[in-house]
Amino acid sequence: MISKKIASVITSVMVFCCIAGVSLTNVKADDSTPKSVDGSYLISADSSTGYTPNDERGKHLMDGQCSITKSGTKRIYTYGATTADHTVDALAVIVYVDQYSEKDDEWYQIDAFSKKVENDYYVAASKSIQVDRGYYYRVHASHIVCMAGSPDEETFSVTNGILVP
Repeated sequence: MISKKIASVITSVMVFCCIAGVSLTNVKADDSTPKSVDGSYLISADSSTGYTPNDERGKHLMDGQCSITKSGTKRIYTYGATTADHTVDALAVIVYVDQYSEKDDEWYQIDAFSKKVENDYYVAASKSIQVDRGYYYRVHASHIVCMAGSPDEETFSVTNGILVP
């Protein structure tokens, strides 16, 4: 009689765990698939960082990155950097700031800025920008390295789109 009660309790616990596990799995599946538009996911995080693809390294170009961060009610902080393997003749970063249009399902450029340095191995540029609330914003950047006697090397990086509520 006691073994029947124990078996019944164990069976009930197993059924409950299975139901709870399936419910949690379904919730996680929905949360892990944000919408993707032109290489950027639309997310509600406070910041996002993008890096150059690993296979885009060159003879002189090491890597690049860009980032976007919420920095107030209607403000974002944007950043981009390019790094060379060694001191080069010139290197630059061009940072583009985009706003997502839900109506057109496209990104539109709202700002851009750049910085170039000579005889160095690193360059970075940043800017704080006032934006409208209720939109997703992203940053993408071009990373360029120039060395005499070699073709210019260029790659890119892109962040996800973050919502400014």
